[in-house]
Amino acid sequence: MYNKMMRIEVMRTLGKNVDEFINSYLTPVEKIWQPTDFLPDPSADSFKYDVEELQTYAQEMGYDLFVTLIGDCITEEALPSYESWIMGIDGVNQEERTGWSQWVRSWTAEENRHGDLLNKYLYLCGRVNMREVEITTQYLIQDGFDIGTTMDPYRNFVYTSFQETATNISHRRVGSLAKQSGNTKLSRMCGVIAADEARHAKAYKHFVTKILELDPSEMMLAFEDMMRKKIVMPAHLMRESGQKAGELWGHFSDAAQRAMVYTGQDYINILSELLEDWKIEHITGLTESAEKAQEYLMKLPGRLQRITDRISTPDQEYQFKWIKS
Repeated sequence: MYNKMMRIEVMRTLGKNVDEFINSYLTPVEKIWQPTDFLPDPSADSFKYDVEELQTYAQEMGYDLFVTLIGDCITEEALPSYESWIMGIDGVNQEERTGWSQWVRSWTAEENRHGDLLNKYLYLCGRVNMREVEITTQYLIQDGFDIGTTMDPYRNFVYTSFQETATNISHRRVGSLAKQSGNTKLSRMCGVIAADEARHAKAYKHFVTKILELDPSEMMLAFEDMMRKKIVMPAHLMRESGQKAGELWGHFSDAAQRAMVYTGQDYINILSELLEDWKIEHITGLTESAEKAQEYLMKLPGRLQRITDRISTPDQEYQFKWIKS
């Protein structure tokens, strides 16, 4: 258990600077890119040619890479679950139009564009069974998720710091691999999404930095707790038609690993980056239990590395319903 009232007080203190956070880490609606900026224009004479070009490059993408692109889209499309979850954490009052609730709404508004862009791309590319993709998306929102944070803002900010960094890596890698095969338009789409995720990661990491200044021992314990549980991806309950919740996730993560889009090594690298960004090793004035948590966290990358080095990625066996045969 944690001290809820202390959490709320810390969130209230940080909440006084939400306008500053929004100005620093989010982009005004009138200035930020929109999905239409990167998609074929139906009113243009070149529309048919543009779609044919898009479809040609989509057909040439490797199976695992294409599966990862689809899964990334579905993950982004489950945004309603993520917003409702963050709106419920301690210290966020969704009835208010200012403070943390405004951050959540503004962050959600930026994130919403990602699923819109990728969904339209997949619809146009001609290689996807969109009904199956839509079923997976609906199930993912319906099933919800359990990321182990409870309603604790400290744990949630550790999670979002990690997750936004992971999505940045995934989108950036898909874009980079697409560019290698000449698919520059998809590469640009993934690139602008990845850039958004990078900004969002910086924001949530900044929130944790500020909490470490105000309540270092409890923040350290929250960080340790999240890493002991292991950070699960928000789409971990992903499934296709006829499956149980979570039945598809292993197949999807294997595909991402084979495509070298997101790997076990990336997990370790993100953890190491957070330890460095938050200067975990150098934080002092901790309680005895928080010092033990600090020691555990500093040793964790090495432990995970030894485990990861022994794990092999399964060969492709599963055929996703998302892709037309």
